[in-house]
Parts: sequence; C-alpha cells; structure tokens
Amino acid sequence: MVKLIITGDVNLMNVADAQAPFRRVKETFRSADLVFSNLECCLTSKANEGSTHVEGFFADPKVTATALAECGIAAVGIANNVNYGEAIIESIAHLDRIGIAHTGAGANHIAARAPAIVERQGLKIAFLQRSSVYWATNHEASAQSAGIAVIRGHTAYQVPMYKMRREIPPLNRPGIPPIIVTWADRDYLARFEQDLIAARESADIVVASFHWGLHKDVLDYMKEIAHCAIDSGADVVVGHGPHYSLGTEVYKGKPIFYGLGAFSFLTGHGGHRHDDWVGMMAKLSFDGQRLERAAFEFVRRNDENETYICQLSDEGAEFADLEQRSRELGARLARDGNEVVVSAA
Repeated sequence: MVKLIITGDVNLMNVADAQAPFRRVKETFRSADLVFSNLECCLTSKANEGSTHVEGFFADPKVTATALAECGIAAVGIANNVNYGEAIIESIAHLDRIGIAHTGAGANHIAARAPAIVERQGLKIAFLQRSSVYWATNHEASAQSAGIAVIRGHTAYQVPMYKMRREIPPLNRPGIPPIIVTWADRDYLARFEQDLIAARESADIVVASFHWGLHKDVLDYMKEIAHCAIDSGADVVVGHGPHYSLGTEVYKGKPIFYGLGAFSFLTGHGGHRHDDWVGMMAKLSFDGQRLERAAFEFVRRNDENETYICQLSDEGAEFADLEQRSRELGARLARDGNEVVVSAA
C-alpha cells in the first residue's frame, strides 16, 4: 500500500524559524510514503523584492530549504501566480540541491511542462502542475524564457435571455446581472492532454495539480480541466489557489479536490498576514495502481505559525459547508474518526 499526502498552498515568505511551520505535522508526514505540496513562493536571495507589489512571493532560501527538507516534503508544484521571473531559476536550483522534485516551472516551456516523477515501493508516481492564474506579461514560460506552465482560461458575461436557473429574474427587469461563463482554452488544454498521456505511459500513478479558482465557486473551466485530466489518465486531481476549502467531486471513480486551501501561509501580497484560514490535507492510499481510499483532514495555523491538524468535531460549520458543496458536485463526504472519506454519492 502506497500512501500519499497532498497539501494546498505552502508560502514561507517572511518566515524566520524553519522549524515552526511543520513542527506539528512532521510525524503525520513521516507516516506517508510521499508528500506533495503546492509551493507558493520562490527560494531566492532576492527575498521580498517585488513581494509587496503584485508579482512574486520570495522566501529566504536557507530557511525555506531547511523547512521543506526536514519535514519530508518530497515533491512540489511550482506553477502558480507568485513563482515569477528570474527568481524561478534560483528557486529550482535550491530545490535540486536539497533533492525535492518539482513540476510546473522551468527555464523554458519544455522544462516547465515536464512532470516530476518520484519512485516509492517500486511504483513511479508522476505529478503535473499547471496554473490558470498568472500575470499577463513575462510569466508564462516560453521557448526562450523562464516561467510557469499554464492552461489559459477565458471569461464571458452572458445576458440571461432564457430562464437558465430558477433564481434568475425575468428579462423585463432593469439591472439583471449577467451570467459569468468560463472555459479552458482549447489549444492549451490539448497540449496538457498530450503531456498527461505521456506521463501516464511512464508512471504507475498520476496526480494532476492545478492553481485556479475564485472564492469558493467551482467554475466551469475548472470542471473542464479536471475532467480532461482524468479522461487523459490522471488518478487524482488536486486544486489550490483561492485559499478556501472547495467542494470535492468523484468523476469516473476518481477524486477531484477542487481546492485544498492554505497549508502553511503566513503573509501574502502587501505583507498582510493571512489569519483564520482552514485548509485540507488530502490522504490517498493506493494498492498498486488502484486507488483504495481518498480522504482528508482539516488543518489550521496557530499564533506560533505552526500548522496543526484540526479536531473534526471542532469543525462542524466548515464540514457542513463543504459537505453541501460536495453533494452538489455528486460526491459524498463521510466521517471516519478524525478523517473525512470522499466517495461517489
């Protein structure tokens, strides 16, 4: 049995104590065969340059490397909206030095699109990450420049000419709001499909990871990308980005965690502290290539910047909200001790 732990956003910008962020989850990490996280910061000596504006999150490379290596995170995704610019190159060099596999960014678009493959118990586990949340200039990797791997999304505002939903008022009322429609770019999605099929051919287990979303809504383009990933061979889909816990879905027997939320997140844009968040730590068990169990536990951060596993009994409101959102997506959430097990409804 291979056990994976997958977390949401890890941002160690402005963290000075390398031991604090993962002190209370280290033993849980060690109980798994492999831990994968979305690394939402660059390990760079240019610490905090630009991080108070609109671009990268830059974290002290020594502190961050120590924190990641000592807690046992084995692989990270680095396709997100704050892995930005030439700092990506330095960050990747630090990750390579400490032996943490990475996917989603690179010196060019070929490197950025490549999977991270880690072997455990004789099985090859491939991770691919893409972002649909990124800056319009100099952020997407190209043939000549460093950047991240992306799947472009599009937005349209539709006038509700027809009775599309019960809550939409008649068209004869002034001020009717538009319906927001999103979809994944066809060419980008086709390239990702090819990349995932290739990864599937060389790996026993495939995890597709995406930086996307807006608030707690699961938008149409997210569903489109997630379903494409599973249709192309992914065993599990995980999402992150909005810093909220989003609903889950089971599609063709495979789990989709649309938003794992934050996992270790002290400060964000403008140096503002991120407090009072709750995230999800996904726990997956595979018997060979077959997924046996998909579950999660809630996590929060305390005043000492330590991420800790919540008592499920204390998270009644969060569980109820997530259970409702998941039910609407066709998934069932069931309590099992302190864990929440995900299955088809």
